[in-house]
Amino acid sequence: MAFDPKLADRIRALLAARRGITERRMFGGIAFMLNGHMFVGLTDRTLMARVGPERHADALALPHVRPMDFTGRPMKGYVYVDAPGIGEDDQLGAWLSACLGFVERLPAKPAKRATPRDTEAAGRPGRSA
Repeated sequence: MAFDPKLADRIRALLAARRGITERRMFGGIAFMLNGHMFVGLTDRTLMARVGPERHADALALPHVRPMDFTGRPMKGYVYVDAPGIGEDDQLGAWLSACLGFVERLPAKPAKRATPRDTEAAGRPGRSA
């Protein structure tokens, strides 16, 4: 599965001032990471949002949100947000903020040795602003 490069660019633009963000190909799409933890990702035009277990039910109650179940089982703490729910930058920004808020509370993962897929996730040079 591919991802929408324009949506990825919108995410990059909204996160441009944020330090410590990296990208990695995951789930057949692309994931955006902070301190080694994925906080959002893209598959096609759908946002994978890591909201955390405490906000999972609240997130599912929002329009254009559904369980993240690519493995066949819903993943607690993660949701899919379909394109209409992230069409405007303020909508997308709100999801990014919520997901970053959850991941910022997690301890940093130990640094791994970089692989080409970590640093050139979208056919672009890696970034870790």
